[in-house]
This record gives sequence, structure tokens and C-alpha cells, in this order.
Amino acid sequence: MGRVYVFVNQKGGVGKTTSAINIGAYLAVAGRSVLLVDFDSQANLSSGIGVSSAKPGSYELISGSVPIDQAIRQTAIPELSVIPASIDLSGAAVELIDQKNREFYLRNALEPARERYDFILIDCPPSLGVLTLNGLAAADAVLIPMQCEYFAMEGLSLLLNTIKRIQKGLNPALGIGGIFFTMYDPRTRLAQAVIKQVSGYFKNLVFSTVIPRNVRLSEAPSHGLAISQYDSQCSGARAYKSLAEEVMNRAP
Repeated sequence: MGRVYVFVNQKGGVGKTTSAINIGAYLAVAGRSVLLVDFDSQANLSSGIGVSSAKPGSYELISGSVPIDQAIRQTAIPELSVIPASIDLSGAAVELIDQKNREFYLRNALEPARERYDFILIDCPPSLGVLTLNGLAAADAVLIPMQCEYFAMEGLSLLLNTIKRIQKGLNPALGIGGIFFTMYDPRTRLAQAVIKQVSGYFKNLVFSTVIPRNVRLSEAPSHGLAISQYDSQCSGARAYKSLAEEVMNRAP
């Protein structure tokens, strides 16, 4: 059975989608079969990996209008596939509110893919709404990208409390796959202090690899490319390659 990870952070702009794309790409480069799931109506993951957000995609998948095979697209990277999103997904948050077992639509939809992929990576919206709850209910573990700033620590506390509630109810098997730092600027004392404090408190949950601020990482999605395709020698590429290796090594 494939390992399902969900990237979650209720704060926007922390590198969640960038991380899902690039960790997925490096897992695929390493020979693992990977399925990216864009579960955010902004569809940034879809465009960032060069796949049109045209239908069918994740909305049609959870609504039951198409089987999963029709929602999956192949990317330019061998072994890397994606289920794209579209603006229609924004309506799903409203439509699911009154549905029975509304938190399990994504888990049920992805079940046939677990035997076909080594890794399934879900990118959720920057919120803790019903779409993110679906991602948490579908996953084996959470990957938490964290920006190196003070307010990120406050947000982490809220997110971990949400994960505990999910573990008590919707998904008792949900684990924390790891916390990793993004947009690190070694010139600032605050960034160093945040890493030291979080790493000291959470210890083994924190990945060793830190993702630096890097212009090439910001440029790559505008070309529809993972950083491994756009500039494999830049500092951001080397960091994501290392982080992907850590994810593989931690996977059971």
C-alpha cells in the first residue's frame, strides 16, 4: 500500500504547494511512483507542475462523476502523475457541509490508487476547513512546512491541536510525518531562533533539511516546472532533493 501524506498549514505563503511539487518530483526522480493531488481551488499545484486545471479533476473525483483513472494526468516527469484542481473545487466546501460523512470523500476516492503508487501527496488549501479535513482524514501522516518567523510558531500550535482532534475522531492512525522549515534566511537572528526553539521542543519530528530562500524556487512554477527540471544545481533544488530523501527514509 502506498504512503499518503498531506501538506497542511492554515497560513498561506509558507511554501506548502512548492514543497508538495518538489518533494513529489524528487521522489519520482528517485524511482518512486508518485501521485500529486491538488485539493485547493486555486489550482497552483496543477499549474506549477505544468498540468492544465481543465476538468475532470479533484472536484469531479470526490463528487463521484468520474472514476479516478479519468482524473489522473501524467506530468513531464516519469513516475509523477497529478490529479488537477479547478475553481469548481471552491463549491465543494459548501456542498459537503450538509453531507453525511463529509470528511471522508477524498479518502474513499483515493482508495483505489493506494495500491498503484508508492507515495500520494495531497496539497490542501491554506485553511482548516472541510477540504483540509478531508485531506487529514485521507492521509497516513501530515507534513508541515513552517516559515522561519514568530507567527508561524503560533500557527503551529493551532495546527497541532487540530491534528490531535483528528486523531481522536476522524483518523486515529494519522501521524505527523515531520515538520520542515522553508524560506530560511541565515542572516536573520529570528530565523535561527525559530529553528532552535522548534527543533528543541519537537526534536525527532523536525527534518534536518532546511529550505532556503531561493529565487529559482519562486521562478520555476511560472514555467510549469519542478525545480529539478528548472535548475537542478541551485540551492533550493539541492535542499528539496535532500528533504525528499529524508521523507523516503522515514517512510515505513
